[in-house]
Amino acid sequence: MKNPMLEALSLLLEKLLLISNFRLFSSGAPAEDKARSIFHEINSFHRGDVLEVPRTHLTHYGIYLGDNRVAHMMPDILLTLKDYKELTQKVVSNKRLILGVIGRVASVRVDTVDDFAYGAEILVNHLDKSLQMKALLNEEVARRAEKLLGTTTYSLLWNNCEHFVTYCRYGSAVSPQADKFCENLKIIIRDQRSVLASAFLGLTSIICLGLASYTTLPAIFIPFCLWMAG
Repeated sequence: MKNPMLEALSLLLEKLLLISNFRLFSSGAPAEDKARSIFHEINSFHRGDVLEVPRTHLTHYGIYLGDNRVAHMMPDILLTLKDYKELTQKVVSNKRLILGVIGRVASVRVDTVDDFAYGAEILVNHLDKSLQMKALLNEEVARRAEKLLGTTTYSLLWNNCEHFVTYCRYGSAVSPQADKFCENLKIIIRDQRSVLASAFLGLTSIICLGLASYTTLPAIFIPFCLWMAG
């Protein structure tokens, strides 16, 4: 039986990661409207390679399947619709992606190299060096990716595009990006200033909303947990 407190904490962590890594209120032009001028040497890619591109503050990953095709996990809010097949054939825009992250729904889909790159430069098998893990044979990597094609649940911390490619490439689903966020969160929690800030916010909520269980309990419980964790 799942612990409701752990589920709530996991959801909170994911939303914090979403807020910290996405520019929700960017003043620039939408990414989907920008010209894609970068040329990619597709002939240099091999079936089973891990392709890596920067996406806003996060890095996006995919598995090259050959013939200008890339399998990658993409959150997409349109997947929640019943008749979504025709709608989701187009490239996933940033708005659809962000809403898909919030809705925790995604698919492992196949796009062209240019659509996958979204106008960014591509790194090939960079994870091999950074993770220092032994890669499976390229054909096995590609077959693993093809078996996972279709809709899936999405989680920034537990099941993202990096988990997908590391499972396919190395046989173990890991995400250094998510791990780094958790480490940074530990640093924040251990900082005693977090205790004072949470206590101040709790006291403010009690003053503004009055003494009630939904204000008093969090005002006491959260600073206490932060204090013990520190």
